Amino acid sequence: MGNKKIFVLDDEPDICELVCLHLKKNGFLSQYFLSASDFFDAIESNLPDLIILDLMLPDIDGLEICRRLKTDEQRANIPIIMLTAKSDEMDRIIGLELGADDYVTKPFSPRELVARVKAVLRRSEKETEKSYITIGKLRIDPNCYEVLVEDKKIDLTPTEFKILLILAKRPGWVFSRDQLLESLWGSQKAVIDRTIDVHIKNLREKLGVSGNIIKSVRGVGYKLEKM
Repeated sequence: MGNKKIFVLDDEPDICELVCLHLKKNGFLSQYFLSASDFFDAIESNLPDLIILDLMLPDIDGLEICRRLKTDEQRANIPIIMLTAKSDEMDRIIGLELGADDYVTKPFSPRELVARVKAVLRRSEKETEKSYITIGKLRIDPNCYEVLVEDKKIDLTPTEFKILLILAKRPGWVFSRDQLLESLWGSQKAVIDRTIDVHIKNLREKLGVSGNIIKSVRGVGYKLEKM
């Protein structure tokens, strides 16, 4: 993970300096921004390997920044850790549903934050190790966050894409709802397991002719049918 570049977006200079200090001690390159405008100017020409994002910013809400990043093809695969004083469960749910990879509340331990950065980067690297996955008429490109059915691009939310990728990497393997939640958000599970059912329903509808390859296993969970 040497020389991985981390962008920190927070309007509190002391926190930014503290986070960047601990990142540097662990071999990361880091740069911090106190406003969303400066942050967006920077990523136009300089993409980081991970973003630590505060939710309460003076110019643009952190959730909106996350949404913009995760709906941008060039930046959608950049992992995001949300770092915020907001501990309300709904904020956590919205952030994770928008595609954030982890969620840390203030006050926080810098050492724990660095550990989470390493964990998220490891997960991200595993996702990009392989090239595209083809199952029947379905093709998934983990590197580009792209899904095609019969060569037609399918628009998925970040969470829908992650669920599909988890299932597609092990076709025939049955995943329980808890396993899917754990794979998506680890210890930061802030949603009930039935939320997975809603995502699966939406996935099937969006995949059209390929939707039926996602099978329900009664009383257990879901699997992607082998072709």
